[in-house]
Amino acid sequence: MNKLIVKNALIINEGSSFTSDVMIEGSRIARIDTDISDASASVLDAQGKCLLPGCIDDQVHFREPGLTHKADIFTESRAAVAGGVTSFMEMPNTVPPVLNRTALEEKYQLARERSAANYSFYMGASNSNAEEVLRVDYRNVCGIKIFMGSSTGDMLVDDATALERLFGEAPALIATHCEDESTIRANAEIYRSKLGSDLTAAYHPLIRSREACTISSGFAISLARRFGTRLHILHLSTREEALAMETGLPLSQKRITAEVCVHHLFYDSSKYASLGNLIKCNPAIKEASDRSALAQALKEGGLDVVATDHAPHTLEEKQKPYAQAPSGLPLVQHSLLLMVEMSERYGWDLPFIVEKMAHHPAICFGIRDRGFVREGYYADLVLLDLKGETHVDKAQLLYKCGWSPLEGVTLHGRVAATLVNGQLVYDGRSVIRGKFGMRLEFDRS
Repeated sequence: MNKLIVKNALIINEGSSFTSDVMIEGSRIARIDTDISDASASVLDAQGKCLLPGCIDDQVHFREPGLTHKADIFTESRAAVAGGVTSFMEMPNTVPPVLNRTALEEKYQLARERSAANYSFYMGASNSNAEEVLRVDYRNVCGIKIFMGSSTGDMLVDDATALERLFGEAPALIATHCEDESTIRANAEIYRSKLGSDLTAAYHPLIRSREACTISSGFAISLARRFGTRLHILHLSTREEALAMETGLPLSQKRITAEVCVHHLFYDSSKYASLGNLIKCNPAIKEASDRSALAQALKEGGLDVVATDHAPHTLEEKQKPYAQAPSGLPLVQHSLLLMVEMSERYGWDLPFIVEKMAHHPAICFGIRDRGFVREGYYADLVLLDLKGETHVDKAQLLYKCGWSPLEGVTLHGRVAATLVNGQLVYDGRSVIRGKFGMRLEFDRS
C-alpha cells in the first residue's frame, strides 16, 4: 500500500486551524498527528501552506456526451483539480439528455475512463419520465435535477402533475433551476420589439428578471413544503430569494437548502459593459445590491453551499450577437481562489470558505467519507499557498474552450498541490495524467 506523509501543514478543518502532519495510506487518511514518521512513506513538505479538504462542486456542466466541442470530462476535470476541486456533480442537459438509467450509466462509464476528479451525475427529469427517475439507485447518484425554466431539449418540467409526483415521491434530493419560463418569454418579447438588433447582454438581467427567479423559486419551495421534499435550490441570484431562505437551523436539519455561485458573488450588472456575453448566464448576474445580499445570506447561514455552475462555450459562440450567444461561463479552475480573493471584500476567513465549499456540500448531499480532513476519510486534499498569487491568462487555462472572463485578473493565493484519493494529481504546475477519480457514494438513511 502506498504511503504519503504531508508534513508541517496548517490544517483548515471544521472551523479551526492547527499545524499537524497527515499520514495517508492508500486512498484514505490514516492518522493526523504531530511529527509523524515512517521510513516507508513518501513525504510532501507543506511548510508555510494551508491544507484543506478538497472542494466539492455540486453544479458543473462538462458537456459530455454530445457537446464535446465546448468541453469534456477529461479536460474539465483536469481544470477542476488544478483549482482545488476534488469532486464534482455534473448536470444532465447533455446530448442526449440524461433522462433514463442507460444514459446515466453511460456517463459514469465515461468518467471512470477519463476523470481526474471524483464524480457524480444527476438524473434528469422531464414531464414524462417519472418512472425512470424513481427507479434510480440514489446510493451512488447525487440527486434529481429539475429545470423549472428553459433548458436543452426535453428538460423543462412545467407540467403540474409531473412536478407533484416528482416532489411527492422523490427518494433523494431534488436540485432545481428556478426561473419562470412565461415571465422570461414575455420580457424577451418586450425588449426584442423595443431594441431589435441593439439588444445586448446589459438587458439580460431584465429579461431573465428577478421576478422570473422569485416566482419559480417560491413555487419550488411551496411544493417542497407541501410534500416534505428534500429540496436544494441552485444558483440563487436575487436579494429577495436570499432573504427568503431559512437561517438558524443546522444544515443537517434543513429540508430546503440553497446554493450561490461564485460569479453571482464576484460580479454585478455593471460588468456587462466590459464583459458582455462573456458573463451572460442563467440566472443572470444582477445588481450590486443583490450581490451584497447573497454574500450576507451566505455569512448568516441562509445560503449553504458555494459552487460554480461551470458551463463552457466556445469563444466563437460567445462572440455572437446577444440573442444568439449561449449562456454560461467557465469557472471551475479558479473558484477556490475567487473565494479567497473575496475574503477581504466580504469579511470571511478560510475556515468559512472550507465550510461552504467542502464541508457543507458533503453534508447537504450526504456524501460518504469526503469533505473533511478526518482519519478514515478519503484523502481529497488541497495545499493552498496564501503567499503566492495566480495571474489568469490563456496559457494556464485547462478548459477546452480556452478562455475565461477572469483573464487579466491576478488572484491572491495559489493552489500548490491537489490530492484525490491519496494520489497527487496536481503538483502546482501541471496535472499528472492518470485515472484517479472515484464514483461518489451517498448516505440515504
